[in-house]
Amino acid sequence: MTLRFSAGRNGLLAATCVAALAFAVPASAHDGIDHSKPAEIRADSHAPIGVMGDHMHKEGEIMFSYRYKRMDMSDVRDGTDDLSNAEVLATPNRFFGNPGQPPRLRIIPTEMVMDMHMLGAMYAPNDYLTLMVMGMYMKKEMDHITFNPAGTTQIGGFTTVTEGFGDTRISGLVRILDDNNAKVHLNIGVSLPTGSIKEEDTILTPLGTTANVRLPYPMQLGSGTVDILPGVTYSDRTGDISWGAQAMATLRSGRNSEEYKLGNIAEATTWAAYQFAPWISTSVRLKAESIGKVSGQDARIMGPVQTADPSNIGGRFLEAGLGVNLVGQDGFIRGHRLAIEASMPVVQDLNGPQMKRDWTLTAGWQYAF
Repeated sequence: MTLRFSAGRNGLLAATCVAALAFAVPASAHDGIDHSKPAEIRADSHAPIGVMGDHMHKEGEIMFSYRYKRMDMSDVRDGTDDLSNAEVLATPNRFFGNPGQPPRLRIIPTEMVMDMHMLGAMYAPNDYLTLMVMGMYMKKEMDHITFNPAGTTQIGGFTTVTEGFGDTRISGLVRILDDNNAKVHLNIGVSLPTGSIKEEDTILTPLGTTANVRLPYPMQLGSGTVDILPGVTYSDRTGDISWGAQAMATLRSGRNSEEYKLGNIAEATTWAAYQFAPWISTSVRLKAESIGKVSGQDARIMGPVQTADPSNIGGRFLEAGLGVNLVGQDGFIRGHRLAIEASMPVVQDLNGPQMKRDWTLTAGWQYAF
């Protein structure tokens, strides 16, 4: 397993380090007036940046946020077993019997990179309800190797790319408990199908020709369905230590216009953080996730590649993450938050041959007023 950090991500990490220095040094008064020290803002009052809908706001507060998330996947696994190219090529092709379809898989995905840009806003009309909306723009790239119709001779490679807006989430956070430091709220939301499910690109076929086709399910930008997003979040703290947990689900409402629906998702995460000073905290996090298979089938998604088979989607995952939260205390940076979290899989049990998750990086900015 190799971590590949591009210059852009190195720049992001460097910018975070520079910001940490700025956040650590309070703004000084130069007018000779003895200003009263403002109340401290705890860096760990927000969960790690990879957790959504983790906190509520006081009446009248507004918060804007931006998150960047990058996920890298590579190689092929079936269940908990890694597969060689020869083993993948020996896998039966679900679509054999249709015109031009060979009996076994002939195209192998080798790497997938997904970049997501998420813009969010939160508003609290009162102390018991916080409203949240989040839009997403994403880009997906998947590299492939194509083999001849029989045997294991490689004839070439190609990359497919999709880019555009994803689905939009609208949620309400409803306070259940606010007992000193212990807090519990419900997450109640919907995901609206603003992401495309008809993306196409050019592929290299086993016959050595090119064809423009509808891309498989992992390369589409949305679900095509209105999805229900129920959940519950708990947080607490004592001294410089804080912790929390969240359980969330994504429930598909039915089949989309292309006659399929993505699998339901159930996830649970727990975290703990230590505050070294009010402006900085570090965190550890575990996340368990179960993703169901696709039900139904898009009649235009077909080919001798594992990603075209709706049963080769999803699985069970356990990931571990490390994070840092920073929050400005004084001057123009007061209330501005920067955070970063990196996670890697500990366990992944996949539904049929799929690419493995390698790592995920999430970084973000938040500001409330």
